[in-house]
Amino acid sequence: MSGSHRAKPRSRGDVPADAAARPRGHRRKAKKKRGAGRALMGSTAMLLAAVSGWFTVGPGRSSTEVAAAGMPDRPLPDASSAVPDPAAAQAGQRTEQPAADRSDRTDGSVLTIPGLGPKFTAQIPADTRQLVVASGKDKDGSDTAVTLWTRTADNHWKPGTVWAGHNAYKGWTTDHRQGDLRSPIGVYALTDAGGRQADPGSKLPYDQDKAFVIDGDGFNGEPLAGSFDYVVAINYNRVPGTSPLSTKYPEGVGKGTGIWLHVDHGGPTHGCVSLPEAQMIELIKALDPAAKPMIVMGDAAALAA
Repeated sequence: MSGSHRAKPRSRGDVPADAAARPRGHRRKAKKKRGAGRALMGSTAMLLAAVSGWFTVGPGRSSTEVAAAGMPDRPLPDASSAVPDPAAAQAGQRTEQPAADRSDRTDGSVLTIPGLGPKFTAQIPADTRQLVVASGKDKDGSDTAVTLWTRTADNHWKPGTVWAGHNAYKGWTTDHRQGDLRSPIGVYALTDAGGRQADPGSKLPYDQDKAFVIDGDGFNGEPLAGSFDYVVAINYNRVPGTSPLSTKYPEGVGKGTGIWLHVDHGGPTHGCVSLPEAQMIELIKALDPAAKPMIVMGDAAALAA
């Protein structure tokens, strides 16, 4: 796509290559890490069951594709759809944790995060104390369960609430390409936030800018307006320490650009991971650069490897 960086994209999960070329807006310096973590919501057994057992929803796919990365996509066939229910996400399908992950600790923390196999566990840096886990239901599905885990002083992991969100329309891939409508599988740092709306209290550098804008309709015919009100850049093919709007792509545009956590619009994305607005605000407030936050993302089967 060519033209001004303030041109309004029609619809996409990847941000177009010319979205913006500079960090700007109101950037905030990192604040000191808060001491106390959030209280657990619900029993740990039920929450961990939701992470590893998932929840039953439809594929969340219908309507017509619109422009991805500035290029109009061909229409996709309609299909029945359903949006994940946050209550269902917390209930899950299993009634207890796997024995290996069961915890008798008063804070509900566990030694290993259920659902993460040795391949991905080994990629988590030792100094990372906050880990967002986005676990997709299916390799080719668009429904995702997202949880913020916090590492304790004795190297256990304490879970937060399970949030229901979305990933890309066609699911997940280990070789993401611009416009493939799949979200990249992997472990990535979270260093920069921003959005169209004012800083809600971010400890990460936050870039407020009117260029965080999108219009048009999503795959389910839902309006996309407001999806970029709050975003956290996922450090896939980007330069850390720059605005999410930056157009510096170390691996080139072909590897996909603008992979973010952003506000959910009720349907699949083009490559990002989305959460309801209240949860995006909560996440932005919680992420602390002193905790070296990361995200591990992929379908459940891939993450278990």
